[in-house]
Amino acid sequence: MKAPIDNFSGQAGGYARYRPTYPEELYRFILQQVELRQCAWDCGTGNGQVAARLAQEFEQVYATDLSEQQLAHAIQKPNIRYQQSRAEQSFLPDKQVQLVTVAQALHWFDLEHFYQEVKRVTTPGAVIAAWCYGLLQIDPKVDAHIGTFYHHTLNDYWDKERQLIDDAYTTIPFPFEELQTPAFSMQYDWDLPKLLGYFNTWSSVQKFIKANNTNPVDELEEKLQRDWGSVNTKRPILFPLHLRMGFVR
Repeated sequence: MKAPIDNFSGQAGGYARYRPTYPEELYRFILQQVELRQCAWDCGTGNGQVAARLAQEFEQVYATDLSEQQLAHAIQKPNIRYQQSRAEQSFLPDKQVQLVTVAQALHWFDLEHFYQEVKRVTTPGAVIAAWCYGLLQIDPKVDAHIGTFYHHTLNDYWDKERQLIDDAYTTIPFPFEELQTPAFSMQYDWDLPKLLGYFNTWSSVQKFIKANNTNPVDELEEKLQRDWGSVNTKRPILFPLHLRMGFVR
């Protein structure tokens, strides 16, 4: 089995504070396909934002993550049961789950063994929904600085799995009865400190800091300030969102 990868324990607090939240339109589309709502599993739950939304709809939500530090920052609800575990080896009982969600995490998993686990824990006709979001978009000048930062400054510090996100999950194996899904996006108004805080949650940035004893976001900040205006000015931010979804047969 593929060795687990944990790139996010070290910045769990920042992850909870700066990572974007998913749009209600995404949840509505997914939930339209799920009739029985007794049990859901949010795998790779991170700070629990998806689990907390599912807790509004399901009697019981299981939420698992490899990182104990991430779970320590997770949103608490009485019907959410958090557990530290690998995606491929959960503690869930057999044939209990009607919906499996994986947000911005599927590319880290040992997919063959994870999909076996999905089939073990789900009821017949259950739904699996996995999504990721790509590089954000602001305006051409700012995007050019971010693109150089992403593709050149950090090029040697991304894990190979990042390519699956750059491919919008289109190249990821998905052995389910797949559904056609619309395009989604996340849109926010962020000031510059919020944007820089988000960049500091990137696993590649943390690897750069460890290797070089300097934070590459500092240099990016100098470039962005020239085209941003006041640091407290809020600018529209757009993240393209890519969803793979299907029935487990």
